[in-house]
Amino acid sequence: MNISFFGAAGGVTGTAYYCESSTARILIDCGMFQGGKDAEERNKKAPPVNYYTLDAIVLTHAHLDHCGRLPQAVREGYRGPIFGTPATLDLSALVLRDSLKVQTSDLEKTNRMRVRKGKSKVEMNFDEADVEGAIRQMRPIPYHVPFDIAHGMQIVVDEAGHILGSGSLKLIAEENNHKKSVIFSGDLGALGMPIVRDSEPFREADMVILESTYGDRDHKPLQETIDEAIGIIRNALHSKGKILVPSFAIGRTQDMLYYIEQAFRKGGLPRFPIYIDSPMAIEATRIYMNHPELFDEEMKEFISSGAMDLDKGYIRPTSTAEESRHLNDVEGPCMIIAGSGMCNAGRIKHHLRHNLWRTETSVLIVGYQAEGTLGRKLVDGDKSVNIFGERIAVRAQIHKLGGFSAHAGQSDLLKWFNALAPARPKVVLTHGEEKSRVPLATIIRYQYGLVPIMPQYGDTIEL
Repeated sequence: MNISFFGAAGGVTGTAYYCESSTARILIDCGMFQGGKDAEERNKKAPPVNYYTLDAIVLTHAHLDHCGRLPQAVREGYRGPIFGTPATLDLSALVLRDSLKVQTSDLEKTNRMRVRKGKSKVEMNFDEADVEGAIRQMRPIPYHVPFDIAHGMQIVVDEAGHILGSGSLKLIAEENNHKKSVIFSGDLGALGMPIVRDSEPFREADMVILESTYGDRDHKPLQETIDEAIGIIRNALHSKGKILVPSFAIGRTQDMLYYIEQAFRKGGLPRFPIYIDSPMAIEATRIYMNHPELFDEEMKEFISSGAMDLDKGYIRPTSTAEESRHLNDVEGPCMIIAGSGMCNAGRIKHHLRHNLWRTETSVLIVGYQAEGTLGRKLVDGDKSVNIFGERIAVRAQIHKLGGFSAHAGQSDLLKWFNALAPARPKVVLTHGEEKSRVPLATIIRYQYGLVPIMPQYGDTIEL
């Protein structure tokens, strides 16, 4: 079997791994590129495979950089099944429909500017028919049970602990009565994170394709990060400014509500208005509540008290664009949680435009920021940023809280891999910038005597 890498090879977005044997062809993830000057161009098409002969697509989880180009695959002729856990499929449908809305809105603005400059209009990368086609092709697969996905190929899904429904995949391929297996870690979650269960490592494989997003370091301890966040929020409340939280609608928003509600209950913070300015995050939270079977024990006890309900007076969902615009006139102190998590799209860009230049504003960066994104520019300390063609001064307080990351840090990655190491698999490191995966490769080489492969886009490895 050959595995080709058409994304997340030398970077952290656009995940797509093409697996081809003599009997079947499948794609693991079909993600969108985010950040960087060439992301827009790369997102115009699906990964470069033959979609008329492709047997299956399998998703590790529902984040945009893992499922966002499914509509392009449908547009290019794919009519086969799209497999994922039930929660992953529920959330992926939400992500794809929201992505269409964002693309439509952004394209309208872009084309208005192009027409004024005498340029031709830009075409849509995909449309509603492509999105709904992808959703109709989705088929659920269970955890822990070998599942036939194509002739001579089976998939087993174990918990990845990243977001609701996320999985690590074990692909078992059989040719000429001989079996080989390769594990795709997917995005692994940090151990001990709230809501979802911890990751479950496999024990045996011929090859493992391991993410390395934070392969160069560990996160600050979670409780230390929570305490730091509470202190920042308390100071922001005192200054009566707005607290802006660019947050992924799936996973991070639910985590933040959990932490803040805990602080309210324990007396660490007084109750104050929290606006969930994201229709997607509101719906994602409802989907979370529909899958209690995936919660860890602490979360099950927490929701039994009604702690995650969205109808509290101080938690205020703002679904419509008009409600979102009204937040410009709302006085602080308050918190606005909005997407996107890397500040490169969505309503958070509007809030940053209206508030970055205010000294009383605080921005809490609670997730990974890819190179080239607006969020990365804020983390890197840029004194001004371009938002909707306007140069905005950055006078707000920018706080990076890495301990909230839903990605495993270096130690947790190694703990997960440690269960597999005795099988002496071939190791492939992906989903990480070079500064992250090179240190992880060095540790694996010296600690386990295995020399990891670090593919670039378009490389093919034979299993």
